[in-house]
Amino acid sequence: MREEFWDTAPHYGGKKEIWDALRAAAEAEIGLAQTIVTSAGIIVQSADLTVCYDERGAKYDLPQYVLSEPTNLTGEN
Repeated sequence: MREEFWDTAPHYGGKKEIWDALRAAAEAEIGLAQTIVTSAGIIVQSADLTVCYDERGAKYDLPQYVLSEPTNLTGEN
């Protein structure tokens, strides 16, 4: 589902460069994620990155499943 979201995210509106930065931030450690968000000019509305804006005011909604690892899956044997 994550790959599918990131592959189709630019079609929801906004700039591809911002989507790419959000993906990089979502997949990075917290310190690097903050640097990525700041350098891309992204305004974070919610602490968990689920709602962000670019400098022109375009809104970027990220589903929780792209921001955290699943906790309800079991390993296959």
